[in-house]
Amino acid sequence: MTYLNQFDLSLWLMCDSYYHQHQTLCIQLQDEHQVNVNLLLLSLWLDKQGYLLTPTDWSQMKDEVHHWEERVLLPYRKLRKLSKNSLVDGEYQQMLEVELMLERKSQGLILHKLRQLPHEGNSSNLNVFLELYRLNADEYQQLAA
Repeated sequence: MTYLNQFDLSLWLMCDSYYHQHQTLCIQLQDEHQVNVNLLLLSLWLDKQGYLLTPTDWSQMKDEVHHWEERVLLPYRKLRKLSKNSLVDGEYQQMLEVELMLERKSQGLILHKLRQLPHEGNSSNLNVFLELYRLNADEYQQLAA
């Protein structure tokens, strides 16, 4: 089985596991530095698989995903956050579920792009990815543990 087939099968299981282990830090990176959490989780999974991408590959993937999310996911997330205090719990939960569906769409876009990329990198994906946001990876090594 190829890495990408494994990725396809285990994407949500592993990413959910990583996310729940580091949820507070993931949300902090998303809110304070606009880090794409799906790509962050992908970088962790790919590092564990030894599937290294180049800085150019990460930059292209980040740009493509951001373009889609900027038009769809991010405005919806902002609306959900603004609506939180004016909705009853059930309505707010429905908005969270729609956002999760949009996150899955984003992961589909990521997987499509990933299938087009060779694994020719020579540095940790987490390090390369965080450098795109001008973050020092040494400060976030607990993610890789």
